[in-house]
Amino acid sequence: MLQYLFPRLRAAGTALTATLTLAAATTALLAPAPAARAQGTYPNKPIRLVVPFSAGSATDILARILSSKIGEGGGYTVIVENRPGAGGTLGAAIVAKSAPDGYTLALVSIGHAINATLYPRLSYDTLKDFAPVSMVATVPNVLVVNATGPYHSVRDILAAAKARPGTLNFDSAGSGSSTHLSGELFKLQAGIDILHIPYKGTGEALTDIMAGRADFMFAPTVSAMPFVRQGKLRALAVATAQRAATLPDLPTVAEAGLPGYAFDSWFGVLAPAGTPKEIVDALNAQIAKALVAPDVRERLAAQGAEARGSTPQAFAATLRSEVARLAPVVRQAGIRGGQ
Repeated sequence: MLQYLFPRLRAAGTALTATLTLAAATTALLAPAPAARAQGTYPNKPIRLVVPFSAGSATDILARILSSKIGEGGGYTVIVENRPGAGGTLGAAIVAKSAPDGYTLALVSIGHAINATLYPRLSYDTLKDFAPVSMVATVPNVLVVNATGPYHSVRDILAAAKARPGTLNFDSAGSGSSTHLSGELFKLQAGIDILHIPYKGTGEALTDIMAGRADFMFAPTVSAMPFVRQGKLRALAVATAQRAATLPDLPTVAEAGLPGYAFDSWFGVLAPAGTPKEIVDALNAQIAKALVAPDVRERLAAQGAEARGSTPQAFAATLRSEVARLAPVVRQAGIRGGQ
């Protein structure tokens, strides 16, 4: 395994010396399979981390925090590449169709699981065409409103929506996004008539909240909290089942007026299906190392995110369960990709 994590072990010397050095070093860590040795040292060129959303999105911010830390050691050079479009499916398709050599990865959000139902004709299979590498973080969506607007609580929004059906609106980062489904679940469980306004990204959606052109939004804390701290947005509640560790004083939506409401959002790294286990494990180990670094945890916490690593197997199980959990919400809301 060390040859994946520390490529500079290809020291000058005889073949016998190099082999013995590698064997001794890997014994101290994890011994790689013979197939891994046959593939040569990994990585020996930059790794492309595809973000299927625009710059400044929650996914993009997390990708840049993670990539900068991974690039500090072990010879890893990670380049973030934004490939937005079609609710994240364009970027995901690029990775699904890439060579399974560990040099093209995706940082996806919960939207990856949503899209399995949202888009009936995807060019890839959400579960079969990817090799899960690791969960990276959970980022609560937070219900925000204009800082100078009339809404000071979740109950204020519910009361206004019931008093004036069809007049309130909520915006999102795009149809089928986690910000959209958070609002749709809120609408369904509250039994209220409110209008959804999709935008091309979180930044544009939040801009209209701050300008007073939209009533509220369930936005990722990564994107929303800087504006809350600047006094441009008012945070009313978090969408998660439990209070967020990074925002302990902010109530959940369930506590603030809609019992039973909960919507958790997560992010993780995927590789193309068929990527050798040795490479997946090497990437997983490097991500795990980055996520326990104090500076990374501090940077994530400053964005309202919580580091949440996992094994490849655990992340695969999460993907399967999330596809099953979110499908009914998509169907009940009558959402289709492109709306």
